[in-house]
Amino acid sequence: MAVIAVYSLKGGVGKTTLSVNLAWCAANISSRRTLLWDLDPQAASTWLMGGDTSARDQAQAIFTKDVEAERLIRPTAFDRIDLIGADTSLRSLDRVFHELDKKKRLAKLVAALDKAYDRLILDCPPGLTETSEQVMRAADLIVVPVIPSPLSTRAFEEVVAHLDAKRGKVPLLPVHAMVDRRRKLHAETLAAQPDWPVIPMASLVEGMAARRAPVGSFAPRSTAAKAFGELWRAIEKRLSKAK
Repeated sequence: MAVIAVYSLKGGVGKTTLSVNLAWCAANISSRRTLLWDLDPQAASTWLMGGDTSARDQAQAIFTKDVEAERLIRPTAFDRIDLIGADTSLRSLDRVFHELDKKKRLAKLVAALDKAYDRLILDCPPGLTETSEQVMRAADLIVVPVIPSPLSTRAFEEVVAHLDAKRGKVPLLPVHAMVDRRRKLHAETLAAQPDWPVIPMASLVEGMAARRAPVGSFAPRSTAAKAFGELWRAIEKRLSKAK
């Protein structure tokens, strides 16, 4: 099982959008048995995938081992995609990790799921926190959405510097997200990093919330769906090279 974390130091850059659509691509383009694990207390991925967002204390219990991870896995309406949902208990997950003082707790929980799935997508909360440190130890690849703007680019550079300082070996895949090529700043930023994958700003992406579904499931021929598909193929290529 390969573990792909969708993470950014900055919020509001499209992590959930990427997580949900990459899970769909893994299941439908590559026919992978896919688990989407929502680690963000906002539970946006959980809601988009039809999961139960009314729970209040189960999501955190996985990490204290009061509840086995397998017991919280739920099927979704989409073939080959299962979900571990988030709830508000994850607001104190950083404190739990600190108190447990188990640097690889998430990595060990992930390893226990290895035989059941081919791909695990982690939808991560923003910030450099105890949770992000756990994610960086567990992931095989970290996908970082970057809006073509100075603040978002700076946030990505801080993540790179942080991993370099820790001599982290987990590879990063930056992705230009929410791109509007008509904007001069966006066009200039894309020109400066032509090798980064690009996810366009599109009304269909915004329409995910109304449909509670990944773009590929309701608009498979759209530009947005094709962009997510191209990104997923780039991820698979990176994973195959890492073997």
